[in-house]
Amino acid sequence: MSMQHIDGGLLKRMMIAGANYLESKKQEVDTLNVFPVPDGDTGTNMSLTVLAAAKEIQKINSNRADEVAKAAASGSLRGARGNSGVILSQLFRGFSKGLVGHEEITAQVLAKALKAGADTAYKAVMKPQEGTILTVARECAEKAIEVAEQTQDLEEVCKQAVDHAYLALQKTPDLLPVLKQAGVVDAGGQGLLYILQGAYNVLIGKEIEIKEPLQAEMQESLFDYYTEIDHENIQFGYCTEFIINRDTGFFEESELEELKSYLSTIGDSIVVVGDEEVIKVHVHTDHPGQAFEQGLTLGFLTNMKVDNMRVQHSNKVLESKKTTPIPQENKPLGFITVAIGNGISKIFKGLGVDVIIEGGQTMNPSTEDILNAIDNTYAETIIILPNNKNIVLAAEQAAKLCKDKRIIVLPTRTLPQGISAMLGFEPGRGVEENVDIMKENVEAVKTGQITYAVRDTMIDEKVIQEGDILGIADDEIKVIAKDLKAAAEELIDELMDDEMEIVTIYYGQDTTEKDAKQLGSYIEAQYPDCEVEIHNGGQPLYYYIFSVE
Repeated sequence: MSMQHIDGGLLKRMMIAGANYLESKKQEVDTLNVFPVPDGDTGTNMSLTVLAAAKEIQKINSNRADEVAKAAASGSLRGARGNSGVILSQLFRGFSKGLVGHEEITAQVLAKALKAGADTAYKAVMKPQEGTILTVARECAEKAIEVAEQTQDLEEVCKQAVDHAYLALQKTPDLLPVLKQAGVVDAGGQGLLYILQGAYNVLIGKEIEIKEPLQAEMQESLFDYYTEIDHENIQFGYCTEFIINRDTGFFEESELEELKSYLSTIGDSIVVVGDEEVIKVHVHTDHPGQAFEQGLTLGFLTNMKVDNMRVQHSNKVLESKKTTPIPQENKPLGFITVAIGNGISKIFKGLGVDVIIEGGQTMNPSTEDILNAIDNTYAETIIILPNNKNIVLAAEQAAKLCKDKRIIVLPTRTLPQGISAMLGFEPGRGVEENVDIMKENVEAVKTGQITYAVRDTMIDEKVIQEGDILGIADDEIKVIAKDLKAAAEELIDELMDDEMEIVTIYYGQDTTEKDAKQLGSYIEAQYPDCEVEIHNGGQPLYYYIFSVE
């Protein structure tokens, strides 16, 4: 007997299964990123986005399909991380619109909703590119429409649609030469296929158990003592929690001890507990990003959570005294930026940025994170500097969701672009004039970054081996070397021309001031008319970030 309808209860189970399946495969998707750099995180971003959708649908009791889809759209919109996550949230948004007024889903309704999802996602991207998640979503929907005209059997419609999505994914390297050269399919498309496959498995009764999202979480009773911590004298400001997972192999007791030892150097109130498969971490620190980065050396992270204890404590004190907080008066213009690294953050603060969202490479903030930053910025107009191409869409989505403030997203793609933009701001000018000048500053700066390869691959006919030092200039790999010093000097030479006057070096966690000064001496010797500035950026993963103007 064929299946004719999907109700809200079944749709809910399908969505949760899709989220769990991608969660189990996200590390595999991460490895498909074309650039073999440490911040390849498409799978992680998509997983966090769809898990936010799954978490939201668990809050509703309705068995109406349209209300389940609406909850999923709401959760994914706010939980979206990275470009892939934002596009995924738009697929959910369009799918939800296509189900409005439908208590149950028929084959034709499902097909039309899938098409509405693909259409919405295409419209959300300024320059849609084939060979991406968009292609997989569109072809899946088109196949569903074709099959739904021939049969009302939902299992058959979904089977053929998912099978066709797989074929579309295999064709992505033919549409994007960079994928073919790297020998991979599109990461976003693969992530979407895992969601579809997980949902389809439920539809045909294959699922063994529908787990709640983020099932790997350890028992909360282990952390009940948190409420007993004395916050009266807070030395470290951020309560940071996360779970470390492994797809293969087991954690050794020595790894837990080494992790505890490291965390003791950056914070206190440390709890590291786990078993052979997962580790749960709690630490109070002023540098959550450093805790996350250390965790990444052991496995992939889930359940990442950061709370500002000083703000929470202040709120509790006000509440206990039964006083009403005095709202801060809005100023005309405020700034939000995304940055990682203590030195980089201090520079932005010195330039007048109101709120810094810790993140960037490997840790893209969600739309919700950006909305929270907006709430904590007391200004009538707010300029957001994403400083990463993979955060721009999430910032723009947050701007659309914010209704009570004017939000301007200046689409900075690198940290030097963000810093250069802030250097162009002058308080005495109007908003529009400031934005125009800030944009001019962004266009005038060249960015160089030195990092390392995390896997073997080939890009632009360049053979890259795991561990190679990579020099990246404005999103293009220009240098591949075995030696850090040689790579840095070669990249500088690539960035320089006769018009360049200033080179700023931001050295990271894994580079010394001495090495940075030696590099500065090289620049001064080779380009005597060029001024050199050196700053301790403190950024992880990237040995150097160069700003050339």
